[in-house]
Amino acid sequence: MVTTSQVYRSTRSSDKATKTFEEAVIQGLASDGGLFIPPTIPQVSHETLFNKWSKLSFQELAFEIMRLYVDPQEIPDADLKELINRSYSTFRSDEVTPLVKNITGDKENLHILELFHGPTYAFKDVALQFVGNLFEYFLQRTNKDLPEGQKKQITVVGATSGDTGSAAIYGLRGKKDVSVFILYPTGRISPIQEEQMTTVPDKNVQTLSVKGTFDNCQDIVKAIFGDKEFNSKHNVGAVNSINWARILAQITYYFYSYFKATNGTEGRVKFVVPSGNFGDILAGFFAKKMGLPVEKLVIATNENDILDRFLKSGTYERSDKVAVTLSPAMDILISSNFERLLWFLARDYLASNDDLKAGKIVNDWFQQLKTEGKFQVDSVAIKGALSDFASERVSDSETSATIKKMYQESVNPKKYVLDPHTAVGVCAAERLIAADKDSSINYISLSTAHPAKFADAVNKALSSFEGYSFEKDVLPAELKKLSTLQKKLKFVERPDVELVKAAIEEELAKMDL
Repeated sequence: MVTTSQVYRSTRSSDKATKTFEEAVIQGLASDGGLFIPPTIPQVSHETLFNKWSKLSFQELAFEIMRLYVDPQEIPDADLKELINRSYSTFRSDEVTPLVKNITGDKENLHILELFHGPTYAFKDVALQFVGNLFEYFLQRTNKDLPEGQKKQITVVGATSGDTGSAAIYGLRGKKDVSVFILYPTGRISPIQEEQMTTVPDKNVQTLSVKGTFDNCQDIVKAIFGDKEFNSKHNVGAVNSINWARILAQITYYFYSYFKATNGTEGRVKFVVPSGNFGDILAGFFAKKMGLPVEKLVIATNENDILDRFLKSGTYERSDKVAVTLSPAMDILISSNFERLLWFLARDYLASNDDLKAGKIVNDWFQQLKTEGKFQVDSVAIKGALSDFASERVSDSETSATIKKMYQESVNPKKYVLDPHTAVGVCAAERLIAADKDSSINYISLSTAHPAKFADAVNKALSSFEGYSFEKDVLPAELKKLSTLQKKLKFVERPDVELVKAAIEEELAKMDL
């Protein structure tokens, strides 16, 4: 029997319908357009945290956390451990997500959580290596005794503003009975990000370069999920940050880095997270609500600041135009994962812990966003959000200055190079350090990508330094060779859902999986 904390419901549903973990993962997006959530967040005792979990490896900790959200009848202990170990065997660090402590010396307690040691050099690997193995596990189990013509296949469709696409492709490449289609905005991701996606030769993978913005691509993906006929025909699945399994996998590094920063004891910790789609910091919200004594989760945005504006005003309003910045993965007008937080705010502060009423409130908000371009949230809910979150907005000039400053002032190690997204977080962290003036607080700033993925921004900041060389100091050999490989991509001339559906069907026929 699946327990209350191990069933999943839609953020927009006002009925009692729930899904199992497997159903939520495979379906990805709820049929009503909402996102799947566990309505009850499991609680972890102080004793368990600091007498047991603080001593565990990353993989052991991942098992303990995932076990609370995945019923053993769906994935037995031995299988879950094997999935976790296989997923993180592809990482270049034994710690999976190592913490670089006191990067500017002991006076600031500024720590960098390096999340880029997976195969595509981005934080998305932490989740998508696991999700890829999870998809394969569920499909192999379903298809084990079925004749060839009746075997179930999944068509994964996702949109990327840069790193999700390559991480999804590397997590799913070559997986049996899975085809992968990743949409990205033409000319709006870095060359290395594009090369990582388009040079993967596996026949089950296809990239679609769409002339438009990331939000256009995301809207197309949502429209495809809402197309019941297309969905039924191709069994569409999601790996974007809307997939619950991605959030689940990311919870682990909040616990792991907290214990590293505090040497396994309870301490004062603030996490600073560069955020566009809100998935990364949402995992921190779950960690905090599970019982990890985090003092504050700080959202660091670039000039596309919908999240910062919301926390300061209570109005969720998309801008007319996306700003093109040095941190392109955060160039987003609507933060898809934010809906999950809104459901908890609605349930806890506006609906008196009524799950069904919360679903209706969220559905009404998003209908209003669709028709009016914005909605206003009651002040009591904003006050609740501010008990967990704070936010900072960082400009391009500040981003570039932070890359330069860290290169000059870092001591552990010296000449540390930040990617522009990480620089947004570090800039916000340094503001907090200056404002708090409290040496007892640990600041953990999440580093979401390797600097080699954003050569233009890094070189803009550092090329004036004598002796600096991008090729020598930043670019790994594995990424250097990408430019020599053959590309495989398909252009879509405008952001039109019918054109994308036609492209998917054309390529599926060629794949013949």
